[in-house]
Amino acid sequence: MNVFKEQCILLRKQGHTLTEIMQRLGRSKTSIFFHIRDIPLDAEKIRAIRKASGIRIRQYAIARKGKSTRPFKRFGKWTPDMVLLVAHLIFDGEIRNGGIYNNRSEALIKSVERCMHSIYDFEPTRYKNELTGVSRVSYYNVELALFLKQKANGLVKNIKKMAFRLKREFLRAFFDDEGCMDYRPQSNRRKIRGYQKNVRILKLIKSLLNDFGIDARVVKPNEVVIVGKENLIRFERKINFSPGVFINGDRANSRWKKHLEKRALLRMAIESFKN
Repeated sequence: MNVFKEQCILLRKQGHTLTEIMQRLGRSKTSIFFHIRDIPLDAEKIRAIRKASGIRIRQYAIARKGKSTRPFKRFGKWTPDMVLLVAHLIFDGEIRNGGIYNNRSEALIKSVERCMHSIYDFEPTRYKNELTGVSRVSYYNVELALFLKQKANGLVKNIKKMAFRLKREFLRAFFDDEGCMDYRPQSNRRKIRGYQKNVRILKLIKSLLNDFGIDARVVKPNEVVIVGKENLIRFERKINFSPGVFINGDRANSRWKKHLEKRALLRMAIESFKN
């Protein structure tokens, strides 16, 4: 028996792994394995190896938690586009495993994609429900989600202290996503309504509207309402619904039986007031 073979067998019987023998003898894996392949490690050594491997895997997972291989641009200063993006994710989206936005309006979907593209270069996963007409864009990135969640909390907390141009984008996102123009000429009804389960958000919206000179009230359980000619005029002039945001004329309970832009319906309501 040659010396090298004897060394391989001895080290193996002492409980050394293939890697450890390679390190000791300075020889290749294949040349060593040929001599030790029929000499198994004892059960205790195998358990120790598995335990060490599990520890390394857990440590790696902890180190990688909340991180992604797809980078994005972190922003500190709020811009109108970033307020619009984060607000849309708050009102008609989700910040979970990334950013997810759902809407029937292709104009709003494209707006979210445009804003997201300024900080994230990767394309979203797109899906459209042909039955409801609702489209969804999903940006799956855990690290991005953690960042956006932090920014969303900060936006809700600090929007009252921000510039009017940023408040305007926040309000527009809310009413584009959660709002409707309730105009019923037969019953002399003209009101802008916005829905939200979170009463804290409704009170914030009411307060922000007041900053623009628009009186609104929170109606239980879950809506904010704007009524009166002057308030509707101020809303149209200072906030308004975005172009391309339509009411759904295909709904069974649709009053108009056709697609109308929310902003066009608002204009109709204002023009219907008698001087």
